[in-house]
Amino acid sequence: MNRRERRAAAAAAKKTKAASADTTSPAALCEAGFRHLEAERYLDAQVSCQRSLGLDPNHSDAMNLMALLSLQSGQHELAAEWASRAIMQSAKPQYFLTLGIIRRRQGQLEEALKAFDRAVQLAPESAEGWRHFGNVLVDLNLLEQAVLSFQYALKYDARDGEAAERCGCVLFQLGKSEEALAYLGLAEQLQPDSAEASQVRGLALFSLKRFEEAAAAMQRAQTLEPQNADICNNLGVFLQRLGREAEALPHFDRAIKIRPNLLAAYTNKAHALGHLHRFDDALAVYNALEAVDPGNADARWSRSLVHLLTGNFEAGWAGREARWRASGLSITRLTSPKPLWLGKEAVDGKTVLVHADEGLGDTIHFARYVPMLAARGARVILVVPDALCSLLSKLPGVFFCLPQSVGTLPPFEMHCPLSSLPLAFGTRLETIPSATPYLPAPPAQRWEQRLGPRGKLRVGLAWSGNIKHREDHHRSLPLRALLPLLDCSATFVSLQKDVRPEDAAILRERADIIDLTADLTDFRETAALASCLDLVISVDSSVAHLAGALALPTWILLPYMPDYRWLLGREDSPWYPTARLFRQDAGRGYTSVIERLRAELNALVAARQPT
Repeated sequence: MNRRERRAAAAAAKKTKAASADTTSPAALCEAGFRHLEAERYLDAQVSCQRSLGLDPNHSDAMNLMALLSLQSGQHELAAEWASRAIMQSAKPQYFLTLGIIRRRQGQLEEALKAFDRAVQLAPESAEGWRHFGNVLVDLNLLEQAVLSFQYALKYDARDGEAAERCGCVLFQLGKSEEALAYLGLAEQLQPDSAEASQVRGLALFSLKRFEEAAAAMQRAQTLEPQNADICNNLGVFLQRLGREAEALPHFDRAIKIRPNLLAAYTNKAHALGHLHRFDDALAVYNALEAVDPGNADARWSRSLVHLLTGNFEAGWAGREARWRASGLSITRLTSPKPLWLGKEAVDGKTVLVHADEGLGDTIHFARYVPMLAARGARVILVVPDALCSLLSKLPGVFFCLPQSVGTLPPFEMHCPLSSLPLAFGTRLETIPSATPYLPAPPAQRWEQRLGPRGKLRVGLAWSGNIKHREDHHRSLPLRALLPLLDCSATFVSLQKDVRPEDAAILRERADIIDLTADLTDFRETAALASCLDLVISVDSSVAHLAGALALPTWILLPYMPDYRWLLGREDSPWYPTARLFRQDAGRGYTSVIERLRAELNALVAARQPT
């Protein structure tokens, strides 16, 4: 029994107090018992209750008190028996509340629901009854109904802070963050000492991308409950999302100290260290995580990316095989009884199914290995995302290319995930298959006609990637960030599919960006249009990989913590010889990167001008 329940029981006792001034009457003794219960003097409460029942064995309030005392001592069945006896004596709503609390503690949720339902029928204006009713509805995952119950509680008692908190929490759980904020804000006002309300309010704000406010709310929650490991970890995550990794680290350390098996805190700490380019420290944290949780796939996967980024390809490619067991990754799996090929067995004369397992950019990037597999004598069947099928069907060495949406696969003898081919071929930094183009350029006449006569330098632009990518906020840009480039004397062509609403509004207003993307039905058409251009400028997205695979001059904007394949501290790419890399510095901003791009672009334009 919690403090709120004890106070509610005492309040109920006051409402039913006998008018007699005799302090030895059953009613007075019962009331004294409730006061002792509220003050956590359980032995005194029991003595008063027993004296009351000794004078009047049928005193229903004393029976209800005995039920609450039995509940407090963990004697649930005895508690239920006393509550049932009180109800038989007098069917008061408070007794049904007591029975409902007992049944909920026992895990008998349907029985608890019946008891609370009866309580609110008898006292429909009881905020306490509606709150309890809502709590058990949450237990039963009847969330929409629970919200209504909490709203009824607030209707009858606008200062019921617990009802406001529970209502906000459930609304957040339902994905209704905006609605949740109103109730959670009220809960913070009514219950200033509630860390839960501040924590969930922070989570709701974070889901709405109101990151500064989210961090402030989570900081308040930590102040109220400094020993809560989840709050410490969440605060670290919020600070990290704001680019304040150094500030986040102590919160992850505190979370780990409080709860050494909080695995997420290790991962988050290592991630923050990586973004600070403290890679040895990050690897040490992943090792510590595996010591706590041996065989942790998330640790192995994340550690492999650090190895690859820092040039340790041998450990990196092997570690990436943990992706099949890592959490939160968008991986396309193939379930087959046929053997997995990872480079050890001979494939001459064998039919090998190679299937794309990661994103569009990854598929383009690793497609370079397919001709190498065919050169070993394999008959390669390639299965790729539908949007890439037409383009990659022309890839040298492909016997047959199928879209992932195909229902039935043709017969094959072995299979290999596309992203496992670097492991199968034992790729090292010095043996990267860098010959480009490895994708044939599709016919581009119709795009040439639509672009018109060549005059100025033609520059393709792509400024954002997949919004679902967990690092998208680091790599993608709003279109407005590239507007300084448009002052350069060049013809700009959009290569950006899936334009976000705020970018679409700018794109409609800018006559100096040619936008033909409505007719880019797949990547074959995008490749044809890109082939008409003199330069492609892109963030780290599938367009960058496409341009690099076509051996087009490509300038790629990279965050301070780049994807592993771009390595560190270099302006060129061993994967794409025609690419130049424009990296953020430790300040993490793109303003200086755009300024460098603009200067380089102006120089390129000037070099093309006739003297």
